[in-house]
Amino acid sequence: MTRLTPPAGAARRPGRIDSRRKFLRNAAVAIAAPSPCGLVTAAPGPEDEGRMPDLNGAVAWLNSAPLTSKALRGKVVLVNFWTYSCINSLRELPYMKAWAAKYKDAGLVVIGVHAPEFGFEKDPVNVKNAVSDLKVAYPVPIDSNHSIWQAFRNEYWPADYFVDAKGQIRYHHLGEGEYEKSERVIQALLKENGATGLDESTVRITADGSEAPPSEDVRSPETYVGYARAENFASERMARDSRKSYNPPAMPALNHWGLGGFWNVGAGSGTLESAPGRIVFRFHSRDLHMVLGPAKNGTPVRFQVKLNGAAPGEDHGSDSGADGAGELRAPRMYQLIRQKGQIGDATFEIEFLDPGVEAFSFTFG
Repeated sequence: MTRLTPPAGAARRPGRIDSRRKFLRNAAVAIAAPSPCGLVTAAPGPEDEGRMPDLNGAVAWLNSAPLTSKALRGKVVLVNFWTYSCINSLRELPYMKAWAAKYKDAGLVVIGVHAPEFGFEKDPVNVKNAVSDLKVAYPVPIDSNHSIWQAFRNEYWPADYFVDAKGQIRYHHLGEGEYEKSERVIQALLKENGATGLDESTVRITADGSEAPPSEDVRSPETYVGYARAENFASERMARDSRKSYNPPAMPALNHWGLGGFWNVGAGSGTLESAPGRIVFRFHSRDLHMVLGPAKNGTPVRFQVKLNGAAPGEDHGSDSGADGAGELRAPRMYQLIRQKGQIGDATFEIEFLDPGVEAFSFTFG
């Protein structure tokens, strides 16, 4: 069976065809069958791609009463599939917010369908807190059961569907990038709907933290901790669903990683059974992030980060200090390293000073 290659900057939901998320950059695609080599066909411009499905099945809506495709007729609609711990979704978010604000009065409605990857992202309280922290003001249906996702036959985070005022999907973009092209589609659809006096410049975004664009030198792939999708594990053999003491690798090869201390590794994550515990990763990128959660009882977890054996100093991330110290208080993605100088192979280490932390994945930028 042909494996589908994810478009640029897109994360593919694990499924029957492709069990792993992969990351690329810079491609816009229309809804199209894959070619034999697994590529997708580029869209030349706004064309009719079928009627917008309804928005049924959300467990709750944020920032709006529930909306329907029928009620949205007469508006240009941008449906953005995202999830709050996905680095690809977060890096696209500044554009969603900017377009929602810039074109609201001209008739654009942005809808951010929150479709979870990890179990904690199904919790409406966690989603509500994330939407507030990320300052997302447009409507967000919480699609915890992937009902809307399936209605659109979607497979990627992020994925953007551009719908005209008659309810027809006219363009479909998967992944990050090509924001100017997407904004031109918005402008064209608004003009079709009679909008006049549009500011035809395109937004210019300056973002920092996790929303900043990726660097041009990323050689490390997203890596999962849970045994269902773990790769390049360099400690001794991983035990499944049972407590085991691990020793971290002393000199891991690039993109290899390991655990230290007593961990219980499940299919989707690893849980530290007793403190202290460590994770080590040899990586090559400007940024290193981890998706982490505190103890199940909500008790915060303190941690200490090192880069090449020392405190990160100016290379600390937005969620760690120059001394490497930080604290987990909510399940989400944490930016732990942002290197300021030349990028090379480097060894990351995080030590957890309290038990109960749940580690899901690494991402890079």
